[in-house]
Amino acid sequence: GPRHRCGAADVWLAQPDPSDIFATSLPRNMTERPPKVTDPQRLCASADLEEGGKAVLFEVLEYGRRAPAFALRVDGQISAFLNRCVHVPVEMDWQPGEFLDADRRWIVCSIHGATYHPHDGACVGGPCGRGALTPIPVQESAGEVHWYPSERFQPAPQPADPTELP
Repeated sequence: GPRHRCGAADVWLAQPDPSDIFATSLPRNMTERPPKVTDPQRLCASADLEEGGKAVLFEVLEYGRRAPAFALRVDGQISAFLNRCVHVPVEMDWQPGEFLDADRRWIVCSIHGATYHPHDGACVGGPCGRGALTPIPVQESAGEVHWYPSERFQPAPQPADPTELP
């Protein structure tokens, strides 16, 4: 095979086992992560998402960290996004689940008024520039709404039931 012209000509051919790199570069507990979830995750009943109404709030793990998200219905279409403004990374609802403007047409950040299209999350006004909200794939069928995990988004473990604490 091809050779480098340095003294350690054969070293580069011996590729280290990638799992060794993984094991040595991360804390041990991270190497035992559960497998990625790919099954659709039930979010709510279709009826819970009223046209132009309150959003359903949920949590995801984004690259392993808890992140708030929301789903809503505008013009009959359900969309879900991370609850994080592009302008300043803050939660946008002025009251829990309240994201839409007075006309129930646009998603508006309550902090500085960044305004987003409810279907694709694209910035349509205010201080969000060319940014867009981060979408989370959702689908509605048979009266249920599900979101779809990915490399980036995984289900967040539900908080423990407080009644089980000692």
